[in-house]
Amino acid sequence: QVQLVESGGGLVQAGGSLRLSCAASGRTFSSYAMGWFRQAPGKEREFVAAISWSGGSTYYADSVKGRFTISRDNAKNTVYLQMKSLKPEDTSVYYCAMAGAGALVTDPADFGSWGQGTQVTVSS
Repeated sequence: QVQLVESGGGLVQAGGSLRLSCAASGRTFSSYAMGWFRQAPGKEREFVAAISWSGGSTYYADSVKGRFTISRDNAKNTVYLQMKSLKPEDTSVYYCAMAGAGALVTDPADFGSWGQGTQVTVSS
């Protein structure tokens, strides 16, 4: 059974930075693509970023492109989301997810395992 545990969320002022981490266990982490999603109150869950099994391919939502960076360390079974130039509209619960295969995907339906989420709050 896959377990994904996010950490690194918190309260930050607009323009600040945070780095989220997601530690995986229970499956061969290096074989699967990973993604980050977020969900604000009253809104649907939205795609943020994804990375292929090797880290060689990444993809970002337009809203975070140039500000967020997804990376992974397969030796540590961990995926990261570095967030810079944060805006109040980035306030959400952030979830990491593991895809069912190694190729980069962005549709939530292609991710079979999810973490519990970590709150990110950006104050203006």
